[in-house]
Amino acid sequence: MLSGGLTRPAVEWRVAEELTPYPQAVAFMEERAAAIAEGTAPELVWLVEHPPIYTAGTSARDTDLLDARFPVFKTGRGGQFTYHGPGQRVGYVMLDLKRRKADVRSFVHDLEEWLIGTLAQFNVSGERRDGRVGIWVARPGREDKIAAIGVRVRRWVTFHGVSINVDPDLSHFSGIVPCGVSEHGVTSLHDLGLPVTMADVDVALKQSFTDVFGG
Repeated sequence: MLSGGLTRPAVEWRVAEELTPYPQAVAFMEERAAAIAEGTAPELVWLVEHPPIYTAGTSARDTDLLDARFPVFKTGRGGQFTYHGPGQRVGYVMLDLKRRKADVRSFVHDLEEWLIGTLAQFNVSGERRDGRVGIWVARPGREDKIAAIGVRVRRWVTFHGVSINVDPDLSHFSGIVPCGVSEHGVTSLHDLGLPVTMADVDVALKQSFTDVFGG
């Protein structure tokens, strides 16, 4: 509910059926975020998969690119190097924080809650870690990252977003130091013994999003 008793328009959801080239995704997000800021388009959550790529956030260190076996894209999102590829669900989140809550730190916290709530639907305990971005899973003798966060905000509209490892080729992460953290590994739902489908994850993402951000 907005001030004055007005109802916020529903958030639009889209699911890309094919692998989405990264430059195409960024161009679309830029255009859509501008339209949301102008009030000519509704907020959007866009679920995609990318071909295998590495992306470098605004804090990325060149030394963290160990093996450029896939195309590397510099991007305006926060964070360091990350991998995107088939089997990983990427959720691009374009929300108007001016209408919701003009607080970027609170927004990132809510993104974490969204991911934690999604994982909980598969009985996976996703956890925050001080000083480390993303969501982590404790395992015997170690802990692994299962979901990443990297956002940008322009005119109080968010874009970029989150990724959750469903069943990607985990060896592809070895070409980088994921998010600048070398002492811990990465995992996925399948790696944890949960053969869920991408459609299953999409349903869980939408349910958890509604719980955290509203419809």
